[in-house]
Amino acid sequence: MASSSKRPRSGASAATDTGAATDTGAAADTGAVTEVVPHVRVAVIGSGFGGLGAAVRLRRAGITDFVVLERADSVGGTWRDNSYPGCACDVPSHLYSFSFAPNPDWPRSFSGQPDIRAYLEKVATVFGLRPHLHFNTEVLEARWDNERAHWRITTSAGRWTADALVSAAGPLADPQIPDLPGLSTFPGKVFHSSRWDHDYDLTGKRVAMVGTGASAAQIIPSIQPKAGKLTVFQRTPAWVLPRRDREITQLEKWLHGRLPVTAKIRRGTLFALRELQVDAFVRRPGLLRLVQQLAERHIAQGVPDPELRARLTPDYRIGCKRILLSNTYYPALAAANTEVVSAGLRELRGSTLVAADGSEHEVDAIVFGTGFHVTDMPIGARVFGANGTSLAEEWKDGMEALRGSTVHGFPNLFFVIGPNTGLGNSSMILMIESQLNYMVDALTTLHSIGAAAMQPTVRAQRQWNLELQHRMDRTVWTTGGCRSWYLDPSGKNTVLWPGSTTSFRRATRKVDLGEYELIMRAAPTTARTVQEATA
Repeated sequence: MASSSKRPRSGASAATDTGAATDTGAAADTGAVTEVVPHVRVAVIGSGFGGLGAAVRLRRAGITDFVVLERADSVGGTWRDNSYPGCACDVPSHLYSFSFAPNPDWPRSFSGQPDIRAYLEKVATVFGLRPHLHFNTEVLEARWDNERAHWRITTSAGRWTADALVSAAGPLADPQIPDLPGLSTFPGKVFHSSRWDHDYDLTGKRVAMVGTGASAAQIIPSIQPKAGKLTVFQRTPAWVLPRRDREITQLEKWLHGRLPVTAKIRRGTLFALRELQVDAFVRRPGLLRLVQQLAERHIAQGVPDPELRARLTPDYRIGCKRILLSNTYYPALAAANTEVVSAGLRELRGSTLVAADGSEHEVDAIVFGTGFHVTDMPIGARVFGANGTSLAEEWKDGMEALRGSTVHGFPNLFFVIGPNTGLGNSSMILMIESQLNYMVDALTTLHSIGAAAMQPTVRAQRQWNLELQHRMDRTVWTTGGCRSWYLDPSGKNTVLWPGSTTSFRRATRKVDLGEYELIMRAAPTTARTVQEATA
């Protein structure tokens, strides 16, 4: 059978107690007992914004036999993992939330990590998602079974099979720490910004901050007052703009709660303002000149020392790398106990850190703000497609997908925040909801036509990505004169979307079957592939 029509009981929580269909095709180790593997229609990897959003949309579409597999012990994704001092969002609160789950009680215009994580916990409860959640369940392998036309999933807590697999693991999930000579023998404390050690007191310590990206811009002002000395290793300076943050008044909260239309107007205004910025990023980077002048004024106001100001001023166009928002970053860098090293970290000799410029610095603790595995998502090494090839191998020359959502050779695999769906100026929740629309339309279409699975044609996927990269040539991320984490080792931008969120919503509104090959159900245990005609 390609799939089963059996469904779990509502409210079931454990995989073996859901009433889901089972796969008995695998024998236990002894060979005497047949292993019972629970089967669901959809398995979702991850319980951040993408995974929880997928769960809500599945339930709303009437698909209730699904599981959400989460390797940690709670929901939240990157907003669970990143709990460093000062952690907050750089997108306004009322835009950084699901359209179907407005929150009238945001405390600030830019919310902090605890408030965003609490919001996601509330979403999981209010929308009845907890029976579907499986914590401490890390996906070790997902392999497409051609004969049965479903996914075989091995986790740290057992096995499942599923008609469809949704990867919502996210690009900001697995920290990246450089492999530096001497790091393993450093006698002090070492941790990544996304794995903050709250038991380690930085008071009076000599602390090294490696990196000057978005996390560092929030961490540095938070730890500088307590550190004995703070040494910041800066390979490339970032453009920083003022952060227009303030407390949301009780009147505003009351209005948004009693008159939801006011919250919709607020969200719509924030959305429109960011859509108006898109053209400058993707088609006319020269329009960013005025914004760059504002950033230069911000540096002048925050850094009195002209020599330090020069070292903190980027030599590339604003927007090429991620623009940071902070009112406290520059004063912290200009503080008496802070030293900015205009070079990356080269090696460690005991407790001595040696920079690329040869300077040496004694420290007690190192905080790495060195980003994540974005263009080489680790989940890729664990997912194997129809021909037995891993997604990582398929993407060895760069990530690509059809409409950021599906990949040829990997039937019924749907991405949330897939290749080229990131944003440089707006809320990722807008992109997530667009991909959820696409996923649900694909699943309901498969059901309505009686097909078992779908995968994009080679032609459709290639055409989509050729056009996308052609559009990328005009963007500030390509022409701005910088090297950012948006680019893979070959220099191709496989992360960002070169357009507006509105255009992406249009592109993912409905599945075009002309772009797909369908795998039809076939009795008794095989499936056949039908090539759909393409223009």
